[in-house]
Amino acid sequence: MAPHCDTMDGPVVSACKKSLEMANVNYVLPFVPKNAEEELIISFDKTIQARELGEDAAEVADLWFFETAVRLHREGEGASYTGLKPAGLDWGPVVPKAEKNIENGDPTETLEFLKSVLEDEMRKKFDKAMSLKNYAVDDVDAAREYTEAMLHFVLSSHHTYKYIISSEEH
Repeated sequence: MAPHCDTMDGPVVSACKKSLEMANVNYVLPFVPKNAEEELIISFDKTIQARELGEDAAEVADLWFFETAVRLHREGEGASYTGLKPAGLDWGPVVPKAEKNIENGDPTETLEFLKSVLEDEMRKKFDKAMSLKNYAVDDVDAAREYTEAMLHFVLSSHHTYKYIISSEEH
């Protein structure tokens, strides 16, 4: 996730709204795994029917459809469903940049931002390790502090690399 897939203004609920507006479940089906399609289609069909019963019924049915789609989406990610979150949550600076870049077809702004953050944070970790490197051999506490900082830099480097090159999607 994106971390915002379970929000009322996230991509799953937005796709649900588009599906309801266009009376076509295919706008939201890509957000759920193939094995969840049938459940989502049934939910969609029932929601369409309930919407004909009036405004209150439509509101309840729409919310149920949103919850179903988000739950199925989260299950497809191997994550638990913890309910719909409100719109307008702050997901930090990168999500809006990445979404904007998807819209305009150019990843440059996101890439430059991530390079800057990565460099700044990794330099901080490296500098901390370097500042602790020259400890007295008999100062075990200082040696532990250096070892922790050194491993933090090395393992952060490794985990960042592994995540970046992973072929796993979403």
